[in-house]
Amino acid sequence: MNQPWKIYILSCSDGTLYTGITNSLEKRLKAHNQGKGSRYTRCRHPVTLVYQEECRNKSQALKREIRIKRLSRKEKLALCISSS
Repeated sequence: MNQPWKIYILSCSDGTLYTGITNSLEKRLKAHNQGKGSRYTRCRHPVTLVYQEECRNKSQALKREIRIKRLSRKEKLALCISSS
């Protein structure tokens, strides 16, 4: 059975935030930290998971990702803090 889709926010080594989606969070984090994830995190690893949210399907995850990417850095940090 497929794992549910997740939206996640990473804190990069340079202090920036990266938002993405995946259906295998453990594999994706490993890829990011090996420099094989996204182009953005390739030179900004190690990365740390600071937020995750489960979605029903890929479509919902993509829509949520867009909404989160439109948030300011301050709003993203508030989202991360509110979930912990």
